[in-house]
Amino acid sequence: MTGLRRSLLRILALMRKELLVILKDPRSRAVLLAPPVVQCLVFGYAATYDLNQVTYALVDQDRSVVSREFVSRFDGSGIFERVATVNRVEDAAPLLLAGDVVLVVAIGPGFMRDIAAGGQGAVQVIADGRNSNTAGIAQGYVAAIATAFGADVQRLLGRSGAAVQVVSRAWYNPSLETRWHMIPSLIGAITMLMTMMLAAMSVAREREEGTFDQLLVAPFRPTEIMIGKAVPSMLVGLVQASLILLVALLWFRIPFAGSYLVLYTGLMLFLAAAIGIGLFLSSLAKNMQQAMILTFLLLMPFMLLSGLMAPTENMPAALRWFTMVNPLNYAITITRRVYLEGAGYDVLLPDMLALGAIAAVTLPVAAWFFRNRLA
Repeated sequence: MTGLRRSLLRILALMRKELLVILKDPRSRAVLLAPPVVQCLVFGYAATYDLNQVTYALVDQDRSVVSREFVSRFDGSGIFERVATVNRVEDAAPLLLAGDVVLVVAIGPGFMRDIAAGGQGAVQVIADGRNSNTAGIAQGYVAAIATAFGADVQRLLGRSGAAVQVVSRAWYNPSLETRWHMIPSLIGAITMLMTMMLAAMSVAREREEGTFDQLLVAPFRPTEIMIGKAVPSMLVGLVQASLILLVALLWFRIPFAGSYLVLYTGLMLFLAAAIGIGLFLSSLAKNMQQAMILTFLLLMPFMLLSGLMAPTENMPAALRWFTMVNPLNYAITITRRVYLEGAGYDVLLPDMLALGAIAAVTLPVAAWFFRNRLA
């Protein structure tokens, strides 16, 4: 028990030293705290997206020749991909909730009759508002198809005016504001940027400043050094995530639908995985410049393959495999679903287990490399 107490005291002493190094310089404090807020504001106002594939579920309650012709316009567009055909909107709700479809297209029971009588056939479109840009563009595609189809029908019947009425709704983001989709994602994205950088430069900074040899002769075990360098980076990451969360709540007024406990559980697993990668890079780098270069080499693919800039479903199959080992991909899924949807542990368990698995690999590998570099 005495040995464990001494080990904990050594880890606490090293943690105190790391936090003092990080926070002693006023410019360093500004770099750690100001960029998350500034980047959050910039991304919140300026981010845009593109869309080239829309998955949807069909509810055709009319089952007429006209409704089938209308649906064929979607299936033949090259953009829409029908994932499921169900009898009721309620049956399509789980697909929308799980993110398997972007839209639910529901054709009313009197679609053909209303058009033949000179009225407008009713079509309801329910979109997944968690990705506001995707939902907005997809609804625009539906409206364009409905307008073109209605014009063709009216021309055949020798009439004018609209033949199809599209009523759109968006779940989880009724106004389809882009920042509702973007800001929760930044909780993971910006936090990863800073914590990976801190972790990657921690050991490299010791080598560059000539204090690495002091660590070798100090009464620290390699595992204790790794823990002492990982925990401060995690604390900084949690502070940054909290800052972004406050900006989302107090500045952008985005309502929080979930549990803070679930959110921070996911964030801690994510930070453990990200710090493991950063410490691995730090054990390889000889100086801070190398550590910074290695970090940026990994950060860009992580960002592009995370679903932050574009839906991962639109990526080629080969790239989608890489998203499975990208911790930021799971972090963005967790933050979006907790923040906008109110998802709990039961829904997010697969994503949290994936982050735990990544952390369980990266942290021991980083420790192994570190021990071998000390030998």
